Amino acid sequence: MKNGIRIFAALLSVAVIAFIISWKPSPKTKSAVNVAATPLNGRYLFAAVPGVRDYLGYGGHGLLVFDIDHGHQFVKRIPFKGLHPNGQPSNIKGIGVSIPLHSVYVTTLEGLQRIDLVTGKLIWEKQIPDGCDRLSVAPDGKTMYLPSLESHYWNVVDCETGNIIKRLDGFNASHNTIYALSGKHVYLADLKNTMVKIADPKTNTVTAEVGPFINFVRPFTINGSETRIFVNCNDLLGFEVGDLTTGKKIKQVVVEGWDKGSVRRHGCPSHGIGLTPDEKEIWLSDGANMRMHVFSAVEPYQQLTTIPLQDMPGWITFTIDGKYAYPSSGEVIDVKTRKVLTILKDENYNSVESEKLLEIDFKDGKPVKAGDQFGVGRVMR
Repeated sequence: MKNGIRIFAALLSVAVIAFIISWKPSPKTKSAVNVAATPLNGRYLFAAVPGVRDYLGYGGHGLLVFDIDHGHQFVKRIPFKGLHPNGQPSNIKGIGVSIPLHSVYVTTLEGLQRIDLVTGKLIWEKQIPDGCDRLSVAPDGKTMYLPSLESHYWNVVDCETGNIIKRLDGFNASHNTIYALSGKHVYLADLKNTMVKIADPKTNTVTAEVGPFINFVRPFTINGSETRIFVNCNDLLGFEVGDLTTGKKIKQVVVEGWDKGSVRRHGCPSHGIGLTPDEKEIWLSDGANMRMHVFSAVEPYQQLTTIPLQDMPGWITFTIDGKYAYPSSGEVIDVKTRKVLTILKDENYNSVESEKLLEIDFKDGKPVKAGDQFGVGRVMR
């Protein structure tokens, strides 16, 4: 009996060794490696994770790249730093791009990173006093406006060196930033203010404001001609509209047919609002009901439909052409048909969720155009 067991064990060992020697990567594994090593050419979605607080269960840690024109297939993961003092990955707070410098910038609670989009290598990481929040890069790619982490000021930063050029003081809790596509103004949303401040990047001074809105301003967006601003506010399931030419609030729109409910994150019912690039629609997050509500962007801002999501949305943005919508809950939505086409998945087929994502277009391995983490209007009149 013992001899039989020994013979069986020996045969099993030989079989295992033969299997190990003869095993080769599957075509799928080989293909994934080849794709990751191939220079990018086309349109890609870049999602920085952890992009929902510091939750690693939504895609892990790194910069995830998806092929927009091929079903949003996962392409590769670009590693970066951005760690808490204890060595664990820190919350990603914002993402922006400089096309001239071939660089993508990612902020965390503690600092700012610059990553080369051609090589995927980290160029530098800067620890910023008082931390960082949601940055915005100038259209010419030379400077950025970088809010301190819910502190009292914004930094103006040189995109090439990461050096601070100037500091704008006078805020309560600096938070969200939009650098207008025209390059003429920068919009600064203070987490504890009912007004949105407007800076002139030529002088790096605050020159105007819009509001007051019903409560503290949260995410917001603007149209391309900079005549309208659409804002989320604390305790409002809906949005308010401001006239950027007069600096006054002109409208409040409340979601019909849905209750506010309680939310797990952000502390406000609607955290996330975007204009489709053609400025025909407004897409609005509804955290408690896990939905995206769609409105006409023309007064009286008629509510058009609602789209159920797999998780609580905290953000919304679009491809540059407006074909696809990206709620932070991970869905890829066809804007025209309202259909959920797919769910973003990483290399291990885990669902990816991020509030810090945007489109970057490449030609022969070099970036040539970039979208925005905010769903901003792109009609330039």
